[in-house]
Amino acid sequence: MQDFPLRKIDHVRFFVGNARQSAFFYRNAFGFEVVAYAGLETRMKQEAGYVLRQGEITFVLTSPLNSAHPESQRLVTHGDGVMEIALDVPDVKVAYAEAIRRGAKGVFEPQALTDEQGTYERASILAYGDTAYSFVNRDRYHGTFAPGYLPIEPDRYSVKTARPVGLAAIDHLVANVEEGKMNEWVEFHQRVLGFQQLQHFDDKDISTEYSALMSKVVQNGTGRIKFPINEPAQGKRKSQIEEYLQYYGGPGVQHIALITGDIIKTVTALRDNDVSFLRVPQSYYDGLPARIGPIREDLAALAELGILVDKDDEGYMLQIFTKPVADRPTLFFEIIQRRGSKSFGKGNFKALFEAIEREQDKRGTL
Repeated sequence: MQDFPLRKIDHVRFFVGNARQSAFFYRNAFGFEVVAYAGLETRMKQEAGYVLRQGEITFVLTSPLNSAHPESQRLVTHGDGVMEIALDVPDVKVAYAEAIRRGAKGVFEPQALTDEQGTYERASILAYGDTAYSFVNRDRYHGTFAPGYLPIEPDRYSVKTARPVGLAAIDHLVANVEEGKMNEWVEFHQRVLGFQQLQHFDDKDISTEYSALMSKVVQNGTGRIKFPINEPAQGKRKSQIEEYLQYYGGPGVQHIALITGDIIKTVTALRDNDVSFLRVPQSYYDGLPARIGPIREDLAALAELGILVDKDDEGYMLQIFTKPVADRPTLFFEIIQRRGSKSFGKGNFKALFEAIEREQDKRGTL
C-alpha cells in the first residue's frame, strides 16, 4: 500500500471529568506546562479545554460543560481516557479524502478554523472503538494551539510553577482491542494509513502461568509514528487486556510511551512528584548483567528506581511503567530511554506482566 503523508503526532486529546483538575495533576506530577485554555471565557459553550506541553509532547484535556455535550456519555462508558490522536499532515483535505477512499469511516469532514492568529485545519476518521484519528495542519496558524484557545492567564494557572522532568517526545501509543481483532486493526493501519508491520509478539513471548496477550507493532513510513496493538490470548485467568476492556468499556489507548534522554533523572523527579510505578523483584536485577552485558547506567540506581533494561542488535533501552493514572485500571504511561535499541522490551515482558498481575490480584480482577 502506498505510504500516507503523515509527518508526526501533533497532539493527544483526553476526555476527562474535570479538565482543570486533570491539568493540575499532569503539571504537578508529570511536569507539563499549562499553556492554553478554552472555555466559557473564550466563548466555548459546551466544553473546557487545557493545552499542556513538555518537550515536543502536547496533551489536550477536554471536559464537557453540560449534559448536552455530544461526548458526555463517554465519561460514563470509559472514565477518563484518550479520545483522539491528532496526526500532522501537509494537506488535511487530501489526507481525509485518501483515507475515506481507502475505507476509513469519517467522524467529521475537513474544517478550516480561523481567528486573528491564522487558519487551523482539521478532519477526523474513526479508529478502534470510539477513538479517533484526526488529521491536522497548523502551517498557517500562529497561535498557542488553535482557534478558541487563548494563552493561559496567570490567575488561572501559574505557569512558573511547572517543573519539567525531562520528557521529550511520544515514542509510541499502545491500543488494546478485543480478542480476534488485532489483525483487523493491523490491516486497517496498513490499508488506510500506509503503515507497515514492524514487530509481532505472540502468547509465547508475552505470557505468565495465568494469562497471556498478543501484540503487533505498526509504524508509518518514516518510523516516527508507532502504534503497538494488543489483544488478549487464552489463559487460566483474566489478562491485563481483558481487565482494561472491561473497565474501559471497549477498545482504546492502553498506554502512552514518553521518551527521555535521562531516565534515572526523569524517574527520580516523577517519584518525587508522587507518581507510582510498577515494581519487579530484586531477582530481576541479579540476572541483568549476564542478560544485557555492560551498560552506562549504574545498576544499583536502576534497581532502586525499578527501571527495566532490554537489548537488541542495535543497542539497549531502559523503560518503566506507571500504575494506572485514574481510578479505573485503564490508562497508564511508560517512560523510555533508548541507547540505540529500537525494540519494545521483549526481554522484560514476563517480569512486567507478572508485576501487572500482582496489581490485578490486589484489585481482585485477576
